[in-house]
Amino acid sequence: MTSRSQVKIGFEVSFTEPQAHYAEVQMDLSGLDKDYIDLKMPVWTPGSYLVREFARNIESFKASSDGKALRFEKVRKNTWRIYNNKAGQVRVNYRVYAFEISVRTAFIDESHAFLSSSGIFLYPDGMLNLPSTVQIRPYNGWKSVSTGLEPVPGKAFTYTAANFDILFDSPIEVGNQDIFEFTASGVKHEVAMYGGGNYDKERLKKDMARIVEQATAIYGENPNKHYTFIVHNFQQGGGGLEHLNSTVLGSTRDGYSDEKKYKEFLALVAHEYYHLWNVKRLRPMALGPFDYDNENYTTNLWVAEGFTSYYENKLLLRSGFSSTQQTVQNLADAISVVMNTPGSKVQSAAEASYDAWIKAYRPNENSSNSTISYYNKGEIIGMLMDIEIAKATKGKRNLDDVMNAMYDAYYKKQQRGYTDAEFKAMVEKISGISFSPFWDKYVNGTDEIEYEKYFGYAGVTAKDLYKGNQTPYLGAASKRVEGSVVITKVIRGTAAWDGGLNVNDEVLSVEGLPVEASIDKMYVITSRKPGDLITIMVRRDGLIKTIGLRLKANPNVKIEATIDPAASPEQVAVRKGWLGQ
Repeated sequence: MTSRSQVKIGFEVSFTEPQAHYAEVQMDLSGLDKDYIDLKMPVWTPGSYLVREFARNIESFKASSDGKALRFEKVRKNTWRIYNNKAGQVRVNYRVYAFEISVRTAFIDESHAFLSSSGIFLYPDGMLNLPSTVQIRPYNGWKSVSTGLEPVPGKAFTYTAANFDILFDSPIEVGNQDIFEFTASGVKHEVAMYGGGNYDKERLKKDMARIVEQATAIYGENPNKHYTFIVHNFQQGGGGLEHLNSTVLGSTRDGYSDEKKYKEFLALVAHEYYHLWNVKRLRPMALGPFDYDNENYTTNLWVAEGFTSYYENKLLLRSGFSSTQQTVQNLADAISVVMNTPGSKVQSAAEASYDAWIKAYRPNENSSNSTISYYNKGEIIGMLMDIEIAKATKGKRNLDDVMNAMYDAYYKKQQRGYTDAEFKAMVEKISGISFSPFWDKYVNGTDEIEYEKYFGYAGVTAKDLYKGNQTPYLGAASKRVEGSVVITKVIRGTAAWDGGLNVNDEVLSVEGLPVEASIDKMYVITSRKPGDLITIMVRRDGLIKTIGLRLKANPNVKIEATIDPAASPEQVAVRKGWLGQ
């Protein structure tokens, strides 16, 4: 290019066959001055660490200049090379098939279009920093567009993005979504509800605003002028994906009247909103500027996602949606989940982060035996670190101070990501103590969680309700498949594991008795005791096998945590400092 600043890029998205799940995209480029230009489609979307190969959804690719067809060829799996022979203007037309329901992938049908931008828009190679405009042409009867993109004044459904990072970070909802607004922390928030539901708008406005205010209070500023919640309500829904000034949430259509499900939705709101600071601005070094062609590796997703899961608890507590007792029990339950996952003794939090691209989003029947979620383990690391800081400072500092200081030092002042060493150094600076042993145990190691010790620092009594339990435990799960009972999971270190029971084994009998439903609930097993030998007959690859298994005791934990009314003043100070109350 003679001057990239002369290149102008515009998109137009229309829908001629939404019932068949297609979007028509027209891309216009002007100011070109070279023999060819490469257009690329991202292979992944930030916030979801898996190569998804969005280019597989593109078809009917065409290129022209002044109405004349241009020669093009595909030179990589996600790259189209257009030979424009120095023609200054190029028009590209292509169709995108969109039929995958999730918060991270595009979906189009006759009722609406959800455009996850990284799977919709091409970008010119080497020009990610260039601005672009996007004009949406809604299908007949569709009346609204919801997005975090900036509108172009005077042009209906037309938006602008300062660069492609912003464009790819701005999902677009098109249709007849129910839209309402509230203002919190000086920021206008739009909520776009698709799919109906039994939600109470006025209640949601107040409750979501409380969460926004508490999250903003941690950092002392809200980085946005406006924010958009896109909520997809389905018969069964869940999940969320964070963006720079918006989020996409999945929810259950009729779950808003159920208090438990309603609080789960508020927890999801808290999680995704906290990402405004943690990940979208304060981020590990590898997560920006993004490489859209390849995996972006980091060992710090336990901070980026795990700490965000942890802060769900603190934000619900501070917003008044959870009591102190309920909060500590929720965290105790989270500890139980980690300790009951055999993979927590195999894979560290740092390893889980780095291997997200090949393991976290590609689970198999053995995943729970060999991996741990960086969400789950990171949540616990956040809690332990928070308590450790509060203890070291006698309740005067906590993890909020670390996150605030990191945000100021690396996002605001340096506009860059942080390294693991820099994060650890800040924790040590705020707490005044060394965290090397902590990192060795919990971040880079797989040590057992010392939950009694840490809860004890904060005047919380914690005990394992299953301790000393001699309930017999097979260590296998099963389900009915076409009238047969089939093994679906074998847990490391259990009788099933040691005895050689396999996933996909069809269970014919246990101790000579037929299996009606679930193998692990059979009385012939639950009535025995650890050490007893049982015989299971299975069909494996068409062959009958008889397997002898010696039962063991249930190895799982169930932690109960309660506020100690007799806690010392020092413990109370730690607890108040920890929870920020």
